[in-house]
Amino acid sequence: MIELTRLDGRTFYVNPHQIEYVELNPDTTLIMLSGKRLVVRENYQVLFRRILDYRREIGLFKNEE
Repeated sequence: MIELTRLDGRTFYVNPHQIEYVELNPDTTLIMLSGKRLVVRENYQVLFRRILDYRREIGLFKNEE
């Protein structure tokens, strides 16, 4: 799970494997596989880095290299 921040400052955790795609309009909006939309404070670069770090931590890149 990765930690993210709602616009009101509260933190929450999301499974990055459940993210279908990300929109920047202008806030970073995650569209989940369920169709739910989550607007977060983190910009795309921070989000991308957290997803990469998470995938490295759980060992997924071993299969992708």
